[in-house]
Amino acid sequence: MSRHLLNQGAVKMNKMEVIIVGSGIAALKTAIEASATKHVMLITKSKLRHSNSYLAQGGVAVAMSKEDTPISHREDTIQAGRYYNNATAVEALVQTAPVAISELIASGMEFDRNSEGHLMLGMEGAHSERRILHSHGDATGKYIIEHLLRELALSKVEVMEDTAVVELIMGDDASCIGVKIVNHEGHLQTMCGEHIVLATGGCGSLFQFTSNASTVSGDGIALALKAGARIRDMEFIQFHPTLLYCNGKTQGLVSEAVRGEGAKLVTESGKAIMKDVHALADLAPRHIVAQTIYSYIERGENVYLDISMISNFRERFPTVAALCLKNGIHLEEGKIPVAPGNHFLMGGIETDGKGRTSVEGLYAVGEVACTGVHGANRLASNSLLEGLVFGSTLGRYLQQAPQRVLPQEKKTLKKTSPGLITLPELADIQKHLMHYAGIVRNAKDLGRLKAWLESFQIDCLLELACENASIHELAKVNAIIVSWLIAESALARQESRGGHFRSDYPIENDAVWLDTSIILDRHEVIKRLKGSVVYEFIKA
Repeated sequence: MSRHLLNQGAVKMNKMEVIIVGSGIAALKTAIEASATKHVMLITKSKLRHSNSYLAQGGVAVAMSKEDTPISHREDTIQAGRYYNNATAVEALVQTAPVAISELIASGMEFDRNSEGHLMLGMEGAHSERRILHSHGDATGKYIIEHLLRELALSKVEVMEDTAVVELIMGDDASCIGVKIVNHEGHLQTMCGEHIVLATGGCGSLFQFTSNASTVSGDGIALALKAGARIRDMEFIQFHPTLLYCNGKTQGLVSEAVRGEGAKLVTESGKAIMKDVHALADLAPRHIVAQTIYSYIERGENVYLDISMISNFRERFPTVAALCLKNGIHLEEGKIPVAPGNHFLMGGIETDGKGRTSVEGLYAVGEVACTGVHGANRLASNSLLEGLVFGSTLGRYLQQAPQRVLPQEKKTLKKTSPGLITLPELADIQKHLMHYAGIVRNAKDLGRLKAWLESFQIDCLLELACENASIHELAKVNAIIVSWLIAESALARQESRGGHFRSDYPIENDAVWLDTSIILDRHEVIKRLKGSVVYEFIKA
């Protein structure tokens, strides 16, 4: 691919009814449902199987046992989210979950069952009941995606792999009317669409330590911001407590289900680090476990998962066992070295209950969207469920959507060229974000990060036309924009809540912050970059 997209020549393509960007569980479910009545194009910048959903070792949370209820699931979700959740979204999630899973099973999806043929229900952190369904032990995401891909193959959905969406096309009425893409041959094309759906995942790969697929880099959030959509709650990032940690690097996820089966977090000397920290000990909410592990590592003490009590570990957790083997960890020793890393974004593109954003014609679903369902911290195994439930909701809404007559494309003057700005390497962005806006934050560090990011002229980067940059440069631009959104939001929220921990404001402050949201759109970002706003807040 040549350096500049402009040299490829833009080719206009036919109009589609629905264009979906992404390939995870939310994208596939939306596509399958919408295709019942609509002509759907699904675009992914990598391969269909390269997504966080495919990597998901954990299961799907659903209240299906006699001892459990959607009400209990709701309460656990809200408690994990530190009561910041959107109650309507939570209710929709937990009440729809049993129906959604039953439909999935009826369509042929197989979850693990015991010798008597009953569904096996696992326990994970912050759950009050055993309600986690798994498939093939710790490969749930993979098998759900494979199931959905079989359904996709039977649908009329068209698929474009190795195709990056580099810009949203706006109409002269400020609505979204299409996408600009760079295909696998490096050609720039435009594709018009009545309904544009972003299902691009979160921003995990922007952090040095992460469980996320390398493609999950916040592109959808940056695209939406540039298009004028509202972005909210970007300070709320979940750091998974247990990533495999070898030679100073995280190598992949060690599922929370391992602790659900009895594994304990210990130091080199065998001290159980969660014993006196929380009533649920090793199954405490993720932000508490992550912060505790981080505090030990900061003091120079390694932390391990003691798995010696799990007799059939290789059979129960084949994915984790293979990961350990690949990285030279001997399971016979009974200890897996772990460290926390970025895992999930609770914030993102603000949407309503149908998946609609603040921009007409633009939708978001899955991790890239912020429905408020997760509040300040996602309950374990609610993410695959979110993709299934809200993907189905959006897909069925689009089934019934009337034909949309698209306006004329908005003509804009293309200003910035990245050649005038020296952009940092992605590795530098990852290190800065992890160090200054990671598990433990404070005003001094966040201020340093914000100043560093603003040195790259974010206001100019927001005006950058895709024709003026290479794919690699656009990835850096998007990374800078999304990193700034995280830093600005984290600096503004002067309390600790859920995944957002401020060492200089370590206490939850319900009086100010329980119903206060930090919402940023393009106009607000420009105001803040110019220094004309000093942390104004919006009541949710």
